[in-house]
Amino acid sequence: MWDFPDSQVAQRLIREIYETGGVVAAVCHGPSVLINAKLSDGAYLIAGKRVAAFSDEEEAEVQNINIVPFSLASSLIQHGGLYQSAQNWSANVVVDGRLVTGQNPASAHGVGEAICKLIKATA
Repeated sequence: MWDFPDSQVAQRLIREIYETGGVVAAVCHGPSVLINAKLSDGAYLIAGKRVAAFSDEEEAEVQNINIVPFSLASSLIQHGGLYQSAQNWSANVVVDGRLVTGQNPASAHGVGEAICKLIKATA
């Protein structure tokens, strides 16, 4: 959450992978890397796409609201993401084309399965 949103290397890799037909995926706090990710045309990758990430309610439950540098859910929404959350700590995997996101650690297995399914479908 501190380094990923502004990492030029991460932004370049995300753009290159996505624009060459690859799968981009992140889970829990990992979707923070997607906040500023832009495509070659300058549009945010997440604009108009359904996404999941660690919820504000989960942050509050683990008493991290005053520790994390920003609200992950709000930041995704501000850049056009269609944020979807589920009940705290339940698995929530959101697939929108070749973008796969998960809400929390309980979502990690499902994110991995979704990635495999997408890769097999394009092979």
